[in-house]
Amino acid sequence: MTSFVKIVGGFAIVAVIAASAVPFVARADDKDAIDYRENIMKSLDAQTADLGMIVSTQIPDDNLVAHTKALAILAKQAQKSFESKIPGGDAKPELWANYADFQKRMDDFVAKTADMAASAEKGGMPVVMEKMVPALTCKGCHDLYRVKK
Repeated sequence: MTSFVKIVGGFAIVAVIAASAVPFVARADDKDAIDYRENIMKSLDAQTADLGMIVSTQIPDDNLVAHTKALAILAKQAQKSFESKIPGGDAKPELWANYADFQKRMDDFVAKTADMAASAEKGGMPVVMEKMVPALTCKGCHDLYRVKK
């Protein structure tokens, strides 16, 4: 245990640091980790809906590239958010029991959304429309690993 005294403005400040009592790296509790994971999934849903509006010409395609890039970033974040392997939320127990399959599906999702984003910059709407359905295979995972809403 280490302690020190510092005089600040006429007041003595005593600090006691116990290396074993205060961890240097904070860890989110399980609820925080689950909330974070679910928020990422909600963001993916919103970006997918926005991209759908663009490709269906409901709104202009000015932000086509930005939405595909956002999806690629969120796919990586989603994959990372499951690495703590904290059960709960909308994740079924089957996800954890079949984590290797789930991870393979997430790897594919990350790769295909990254490819779609890179292709969007070069090929625009026609390329995104071609790559969107193969990239956004969310339902396949949700059918297996997500509690039905």
